[in-house]
Amino acid sequence: MTKKLFIQTYGCQMNLADSEEMAAHLLSRGYSLTENLDEADLALVNTCTVRDHAEHRALSFLGRLRQWKREKDGRHILFAGCAAQRLGEKLKKTFPYLDLVSGARDIDHFADLLDKSGLFSLQHGGDLPAKGVTGYVTIMRGCDFACTYCIVPSVRGPVHCLPSKDICARAAQKAKEGFPEIMLLGQTVNAWKEEGKTFADLLNEVSALPGVQRVRFVSPHPAFITPQFLQVVENNPKIARHIHLPAQSGSTKVLQEMKRGYTREILLEKIRALKARGFAISTDLIVGFPTETQEDFEQTLTLVEEAGFSAAYCFKYSPRLGTPAAQMPLLREKVLEERLDILLNKVRGLADDAYAAHVGKEIEILMESPHKGRSSDNFWAQTKKSYTIGTIVKTVAEASDGTLLFTRD
Repeated sequence: MTKKLFIQTYGCQMNLADSEEMAAHLLSRGYSLTENLDEADLALVNTCTVRDHAEHRALSFLGRLRQWKREKDGRHILFAGCAAQRLGEKLKKTFPYLDLVSGARDIDHFADLLDKSGLFSLQHGGDLPAKGVTGYVTIMRGCDFACTYCIVPSVRGPVHCLPSKDICARAAQKAKEGFPEIMLLGQTVNAWKEEGKTFADLLNEVSALPGVQRVRFVSPHPAFITPQFLQVVENNPKIARHIHLPAQSGSTKVLQEMKRGYTREILLEKIRALKARGFAISTDLIVGFPTETQEDFEQTLTLVEEAGFSAAYCFKYSPRLGTPAAQMPLLREKVLEERLDILLNKVRGLADDAYAAHVGKEIEILMESPHKGRSSDNFWAQTKKSYTIGTIVKTVAEASDGTLLFTRD
């Protein structure tokens, strides 16, 4: 009888892609997927450690799996990803019922880990179901930046770019499986390169593959928004007109202390160039970095006004052990809470304004259900007519409620 695999993923799209990759290895070892933990024989917990809260959620879930494992003989637990990389084998001392630990850096050797464990044997189980319209393709792993608040380089290692040949083969397979939209993934995704090729060249190659109707990518770094990149996206309509560009702060002083590699002025210059080419820009913002003054915080507020973001995800600074910023004295929690509340109020109307700006304009929707899809610049739209999932529909937005565009057709 086929054994059942349950996957719990925390974190970003890269973690989702890693979960898919690990799942494929487990399916080739006799498992089929289930969304019901109670019927599972193996629980794979793929984790994030970018923020303390994400890691605690994963460890809390792992704690609850102790009783789950006791309830049925032959059950196993595999703890993977960034938190697994940070905590390592000491996890088994805290959670002695844990069977396997696989850190984020071990993803390329995951099959060997399974085989060496003696818990698995090669045999066909189930297949990965095609869900949604977006196929995730990892193009690079790791990060060469050294942002003082960020733990990612220590858990994912330095940059390793996958070959364009392998990336295009993976993307072509995703398109063949029924994913018309390809999402390219990397910690600083637009830093990808190989001899004679840049990320801009890769975008053109992937968008030209049969069946690929739209290409997205995450997460880019402002430093690699180059003139060549801007020229490519301007001339290639298959590249989605949305970019999630983490700003983190509006203060040049704080950006330098974060070691982000750009100033406020350079960031705004890149944003203006993107917006001139029709891009909607969402961002991440951190309040309460240890050196942030009231003046620095106010510069973040004015950045929101000047940049015209379509959305902003705001976070309190979260110290991560092992990072340089973790050694700095923290601001008082009351200050963090007050600044976060002010910033959240500042960004609250961004989506409403961005949606309203589309009313009366032509939009191009990739249908994700018969009556609902996303525009190239990443706004949800609802159609009157029914369309085939995965097709692109050109229509006009007639109204908006701040979370959804309502189209003419």
